[in-house]
Amino acid sequence: MQNNNPLPQRKLPRLHGYDYSSNGAYFVTICTHQRYHLFGTITDNVMNCTSAGHMAQRLWLEIPQHFPYIELDLHVIMPNHMHGIIVITEPDQHNLSTVIGSYKSAVTRHLRQQRAYTGQKIWQVGFQDHIIRNEASWNTIRQYVQTNPARWHDDTFYS
Repeated sequence: MQNNNPLPQRKLPRLHGYDYSSNGAYFVTICTHQRYHLFGTITDNVMNCTSAGHMAQRLWLEIPQHFPYIELDLHVIMPNHMHGIIVITEPDQHNLSTVIGSYKSAVTRHLRQQRAYTGQKIWQVGFQDHIIRNEASWNTIRQYVQTNPARWHDDTFYS
C-alpha cells in the first residue's frame, strides 16, 4: 500500500508502553524553534541570559507551584535549548508531557505579552526525554547539565 501522506513520519519520542505519569526522574531537553538563539549567549563558559532566558529560567523554577507532585533537580538554560531533571513524586497525576507542555505554553505566553515575539514560534515541537533509572545515570546527567555551558562549542545544539 502506498503512503499518500506528503509529510514525513516523525519517530515517536516517548518510550512505547512506559507510563510517564509514574514516579520517577526524567532528563528533558527542550529546543527553541529552528534552534534560534533566543535565550542568550555563552561567553567564557558562562551563560549570559537575555530577558527571554531569564523568563524561561523563572518559569522553569515555578513548575512545582503549578504541579505540587513535581520536584526539580538541576537545570540549565542554554542559548537555544534547555536541559532539566524533573522528578514525579506522586503517580497518576499529570504526565511528563503535560508538565512540559504547560511550561512551554507559559514561556510562549509571557514572551508574547512582552510583544517582542508576537507571531513567532518559540519552541520546537515536542521535547526529548531520558528516563533516569539509577543513581549512576543520575550523577552522569547532573554532571552533563552542570558542565553544559563549558562544552557549548562541542554541543550538538551549537550553531
